[in-house]
Amino acid sequence: MSTGWIPVAFVAAMTLATIGLGLLATRRAKTASDFFVAGRSVSVFWNASAISGEYLSAASFLGIAGLLMKNGYDALWYPVCYATGYLFLLLFIAGPLRRFGAYTIPDFAEGRFDSPAFRKVAVSFVLFIGFFYTMPQMKGAGVTMGAILDWPYWAGIAVVGSVITFNVALGGMKGITFVQAFQYWAKVFAISLPVFVLASVFGGYGSNLEPNLKDGAPATNRDIPLKFKGPAAYPANVLKFSNAGPSKIDFPKGANASRIIPTSNAASKEQNDESTGGLYMSFDYTPENGINGLDTLKDSPTGQVQLTAPTSGILKSGSIPPNAPLNQTWLRPFGPLTSKHGHPLLYTYSLIIALICGTAGLPHILVRFYTNPDGRAAKRTTLWVMVMLGAFYVFPPFWGAMGRQVMPELYANSATDTVVIRLPTMLSSPLLGQILSGVTSAGAFAAFMSTFSGLLVSMSGALAHDIYGKILRPGASQASRLTAFKVSAVIIGLTSMGLGLLVESFDIAMMVGWAFAIGACSYFPLLLLGSWWSRLTKFGAGAGMLVGGFAALGAIVTSMLLDKKILTLEVTPLVRSLLEQPAIWGVPLSISLMVVVSLFTSNSLPKDVHLKMLRLHAPEEMGLSKDYIVEH
Repeated sequence: MSTGWIPVAFVAAMTLATIGLGLLATRRAKTASDFFVAGRSVSVFWNASAISGEYLSAASFLGIAGLLMKNGYDALWYPVCYATGYLFLLLFIAGPLRRFGAYTIPDFAEGRFDSPAFRKVAVSFVLFIGFFYTMPQMKGAGVTMGAILDWPYWAGIAVVGSVITFNVALGGMKGITFVQAFQYWAKVFAISLPVFVLASVFGGYGSNLEPNLKDGAPATNRDIPLKFKGPAAYPANVLKFSNAGPSKIDFPKGANASRIIPTSNAASKEQNDESTGGLYMSFDYTPENGINGLDTLKDSPTGQVQLTAPTSGILKSGSIPPNAPLNQTWLRPFGPLTSKHGHPLLYTYSLIIALICGTAGLPHILVRFYTNPDGRAAKRTTLWVMVMLGAFYVFPPFWGAMGRQVMPELYANSATDTVVIRLPTMLSSPLLGQILSGVTSAGAFAAFMSTFSGLLVSMSGALAHDIYGKILRPGASQASRLTAFKVSAVIIGLTSMGLGLLVESFDIAMMVGWAFAIGACSYFPLLLLGSWWSRLTKFGAGAGMLVGGFAALGAIVTSMLLDKKILTLEVTPLVRSLLEQPAIWGVPLSISLMVVVSLFTSNSLPKDVHLKMLRLHAPEEMGLSKDYIVEH
């Protein structure tokens, strides 16, 4: 009997639980305060669970395991820095931010500098960061539904995006708080339980790591049917053959391919389309002889082939899959990820800065501190978040190391992001494998649903509260603001689904890292200096946010266009590294501009700046704290 329906049942159960909890909580969401900050009444435990649930996105559940499998130890910076960023929040930002008592981060920007115009600058980055963060969540939806139902990529995006948009539009912040708290514990269960079962069959972390200590690369032990992507998914349609041993792929009639030579010299790159014309085609690669195939592909000196149309193929038993990194490359600190442009140390430091500082610059996370009753509760919440995240991030390295040995075929069709979904199906018991795959599929759904929910609340709040309620219609009633929130949620949800269709070929964790980099170069300097340096002026803060934030955004978009070959600029490896990871220069640029411009515009400081600073830092018992937004 077929067991393929089991993962679908688990996903359906998670979706129904999400909708049910959202509808239940909606009954308690009546006021604007409920929709924007959950009535400022969320306890430490529930808020820590909700923040952790919101923070553990598709990048954490699917992307880190996939990136670790793809790039090895190089990618461990992601889970380490994701958790470490909350130490910055705990020490410098959580308490002061809550004591200010706003609804959104743009509220803080306006209130700290007495500048309604500065709100517009702050709102723009809520949207930029938010949309960058929604793209990997949408990709997670697409690949998960593709893995369990063989749906087309767009269908998973449409279904998941619609469900979450509906949930947020109904219940706002109060509606999703308990949903996200529940989803955190569901994700911890889903990432951990299957590991123990799989380890009992395929060996623990050490036994799966040990084969990588030898020269070579992982090889398949059976014939494996694969689906390959076409040129629209570039660079995921490129097959890079290893020099560690032979590879053989049989393609069906009518397969298309092109030759790439030599890839190290872009100026002399030559491509020739080659179709089998209805004949059976086979690529047989050996390090000594290169690729043996048809006509122009025969004896090609390169180890790469680019497919010019989507097709299927069979990876033969004993083959080293294309795109699999060598063992010694996979294990070393400066591996495939940070060394790809030739400046690994620079790339690594920039990535660390982006992830740690970016955690303190994500609006959808920061706004959650306004839901705590007071500043002390906000700091205790942050401490518990660090504990909860640390417990979760123990497990993705297990999935990455095990996936490399048990399912190396995922390298061949650039599907390492699906290792958490597909690995359980390798168990000898189809029923148990599908049950565990159902558990991880439900966990994946919880991951991108909880994060996308938080992003929708943050961005909808920015449109409804900051743009509609403060800029377009300052005198708008509470009822009209709630209507604006729901309409904004639908608009942003549809836009996010559209953007998700454009990023199928990018790694999930990489895209989230880019959102962190933009937050690190824009919001992090504002909140750090705005909370601790009384001489920061609105002109200095605005200059730093605009220049640093837009420079980082432009660099990342340029890097993405270069990856997709939409831009064909010739840039040096150093420039390429700085474009892909801009935090190492973007954060100092933003902070420096804030300091320099503030010193030249010191006459624009608010008259009550010292009272504001006292309110940010004085304990609540002194009675000086006062909410910037007070509901009447």
